[in-house]
Amino acid sequence: MEAPRDAELKKELDAALHVRKDLGEEYESALVDSFLEKIEKRLDGTIDRRMRRHLAEQQMIVARGARDPGGVDSWGERFGFGIVSLILAIPLSAIGVVNAGLSGLFVTWFGIVGVNAVHAARGTGLFSLLREKSRKPTWDD
Repeated sequence: MEAPRDAELKKELDAALHVRKDLGEEYESALVDSFLEKIEKRLDGTIDRRMRRHLAEQQMIVARGARDPGGVDSWGERFGFGIVSLILAIPLSAIGVVNAGLSGLFVTWFGIVGVNAVHAARGTGLFSLLREKSRKPTWDD
């Protein structure tokens, strides 16, 4: 079963093809442009509705006191970040040892642990809590 919008679009296409037969090939580009303009308007309307719905959903999440929608973090993202950092740790450790010896190795691993700690703190919302505490009150508060 076709959706009503698809049926309407099919009717418009059939009408454009019928008009082309009546008018001839000299009007073909104008008919194609007109049909494409209708499709573009329909797509724009669909995209606008979806964006408004998505924005409204995100505003509801924020209004309910949930996490910031821009900061949504999944377990898979954190796990992937940890795996990638461990994979990159191998060549970085070798570079650190070759250039600075044992102290280079310590500096390299301190950096790796630091990056992972910051990423983990971002995922748990630690930074947002610190930002809230350091925010100065305004007249609206």
